[in-house]
Order: sequence, then structure tokens, then C-alpha cells
Amino acid sequence: MTRNKVISASAGRIEKVSDFFGKMTWYCTLLMVIAGAYNAVVRSLAGWAHIDPANASTLNKSLHWIGEVARQGSSNTFIELQWYLFSLIFLMGAAHALNAGAHVRVDILYNRLSRSAQAWINIIGTLVFLLPFCALMVGTSWPAVTDSWARLEGSPDPGGLPRYPLLTVIPLAFILLMLQGLAFAARETLQLTPPPERNHPTGNHGI
Repeated sequence: MTRNKVISASAGRIEKVSDFFGKMTWYCTLLMVIAGAYNAVVRSLAGWAHIDPANASTLNKSLHWIGEVARQGSSNTFIELQWYLFSLIFLMGAAHALNAGAHVRVDILYNRLSRSAQAWINIIGTLVFLLPFCALMVGTSWPAVTDSWARLEGSPDPGGLPRYPLLTVIPLAFILLMLQGLAFAARETLQLTPPPERNHPTGNHGI
């Protein structure tokens, strides 16, 4: 296997991992919408619990009962679940977005350049900006993650979710983004490599 094929195969494996987490964000989005709709409906219905059932009509008593059920069903668990999922979408989807070319670019001059010049910009930008930034975020977030696990940090609100699993996703997401950045730079490096020359057999064209 040639060097280019090894680079391409290694980049392909990383891209498959990025795509896997990218697909997981679809399910996170669906669950986030469901959690948000549930919170909105339950909190709206919970207002009926303030209806005084004493000497109330049958309808108002029914509304009061529905409001009480909704109030009991409302919990900080579902509220925090909504923004937990929102965080996961952006953290775990960053590498997939880089692979899909979905990150925001300032293409004032980029699109006018040759493909090789674009490749050089992508490689330099990845090595000088993206990878050091990811390393900085991993190093900065890691002490907070270890401290959160040591304390098994939970939500300050009653009925809330634990915080340490979500904090763990922060360095993992930037490690994944770093790997995808390496795969992206490797793909761009292949753009600068001339294709191998094919050796055409020469035949004898004698009379």
C-alpha cells in the first residue's frame, strides 16, 4: 500500500467516527425538541392548579386536577435535560461539521484561489489555529472534569441532573475535533501530492 493510500485510509477511519457522532446529534436534536415541547405543555397546564376547586364548577375542578397532575409532572430534570442535549449537539457535532464543510468561512478571497493555494491555507490554518486551540481547550477543561468527578458534582437545583458526565464531553469533543482536523489536513496534503505516473508498456512496432 502506497503512502497516499495509508494517509487516505487513516483519514477515512477518523471521518467515520466523526460521522457516527454527527448522526448521534440528530437523535439528540429530536430528544431536545420532545423535552422542550413537554416542558412547555406541562408548565402551561400547571397554571390550572391555582384554580380554587372549592365551590367550583365541574369543568374548573377538572382543570384544577389536570393542573395538579401537570405540576407534579414538571421537574428540573426535564428542564436541564433540554440544555444538556443542546450542549451535546454543538460539542459532538463540531467534528462532523468540519468533515462536512459546514463551519462558517470568510470566503472573500478563498474561492478565487487555486486548489493548491486553498489546500495550503487549510493545512496552515489547521496546524496553527485549530489544533492548538483544541489542545488548549482539552488542557483547560480537564482539571474541572477531574474535580467534578471527584465530587460527583450534581445540579444545584432539586431534581436536577448530575454535571460530571456532561463536563466529560467537553475534552472528548475537542479531542475528536482535533483528530478530525488531522484527517482534514491529511486530505488537503494529498491535494498537493502529484498523482503517480503510470508506466505504459511499450510494444515493438516493427514491420
